[in-house]
Amino acid sequence: MESKVHPTLRPIFSEMPAMHFDQLEEVRAAMLEMAMATPVNQSVSITDRFIPSVEGADDIRVRIYEPAMKNETLAGLLWIHGGGYILGSPEMHDSLCQRFVTEADCIVVSVDYRLAPESPFPVPVDDCYAALKWLSENADELWIDPTRLAVGGVSAGGGLTAAVSLLARDREGPSISFQMPLYPMIDDRNTTPSSYEITDERVWNRDLNIKAWDMYLGADNKEEISPYAAPARATDLSGLPPTYTCVGELDPFRDETIDYVARLNRAGVPTEFHLYPGCFHGFEGYIPQAEVSQRAETEYVRALQQAMQK
Repeated sequence: MESKVHPTLRPIFSEMPAMHFDQLEEVRAAMLEMAMATPVNQSVSITDRFIPSVEGADDIRVRIYEPAMKNETLAGLLWIHGGGYILGSPEMHDSLCQRFVTEADCIVVSVDYRLAPESPFPVPVDDCYAALKWLSENADELWIDPTRLAVGGVSAGGGLTAAVSLLARDREGPSISFQMPLYPMIDDRNTTPSSYEITDERVWNRDLNIKAWDMYLGADNKEEISPYAAPARATDLSGLPPTYTCVGELDPFRDETIDYVARLNRAGVPTEFHLYPGCFHGFEGYIPQAEVSQRAETEYVRALQQAMQK
């Protein structure tokens, strides 16, 4: 695989260690420690709040990013972190969410949804949908324009983005103006050519993906898989919001993303799609200083900004 990696990514990729998630709690703690080192932009205020979950059990933490000084209502973005449905926290995207505030002129609500295997489907998607409803219902208090709501996320967060958009459509819930499921984790079947192609242990690969899906779906959800768990199984994509997505050529999700884009187009959903040659899963997060990483992030930040204009 290394010979196919984008030239600006290859020097660091060659030194990346193998990825193993046998000790989930240790990996989660290490990821959080790294995320906490993110510099804070003084023009952005970051606060944590707790909101009710769908079933009224444990409260859900949301992390809110907003301009330190507000004088008008802004667009609202529900942001959903990645991590294969088993890892991650809002803090891992602190830098990106601050950038959304300053460059896309929006207020970001990032949801700390509960993780599998402790909380398998439908808990994570229910948490994200609860956060969307809370954002919409409290738009005035949050200085958010309820007519300009977006949902976005990367990897598993992209899968949850697609699922939340389906739920909002099917339940006639909050109106979503734009969705941005970036290199989304949406197909549990692992039958595409790219799902077989990517086996390098330094990146998200077939083996990790199968294990993560098993943990997310849980022992009781393997007979009939809901499209809200795996949105690639949705048979009707009509009525979904305008969409932006991207994926790397060397991502196991390449083909499921391309198929999703094609089906969105056939359903009449305006969709913009970028395929990045030589790029592996989450490349812009792992190697943010690379030219292709900076270009990819700038392009999706700009897409959000344009979609959320008044």
